[in-house]
Amino acid sequence: MIHDDEAKPANTLAEVYVNLRRSGKFTVLATCDCELLGKVLREGKIVFEVREDFYKGHRVTVEEAIELCKQSTIVNMVGQCIVEQAVKEGLIHLEAILKINGVPHAQIIKM
Repeated sequence: MIHDDEAKPANTLAEVYVNLRRSGKFTVLATCDCELLGKVLREGKIVFEVREDFYKGHRVTVEEAIELCKQSTIVNMVGQCIVEQAVKEGLIHLEAILKINGVPHAQIIKM
């Protein structure tokens, strides 16, 4: 028996939150996997809050979020779906990923 989530490729139609802000000449994007919104990730001395006021904006597909990443000058992303897709698209190098309690977090800064 095949479950619905097994029938489609990974990340297809998966949704993430995106919050896009403009500050002067910079476009800042915060994006996270939906299930992480409002959670607190802890590992050792690291305490990382996936705060609604920073990450919650619109729900979009991972593919739409990746397009926004390509257009943004600063990107802050957290979650398996969004970070994995950013790696596949060549936006993030594997060595640039920080894992906090197993959850990937990465940033992009275009200069």
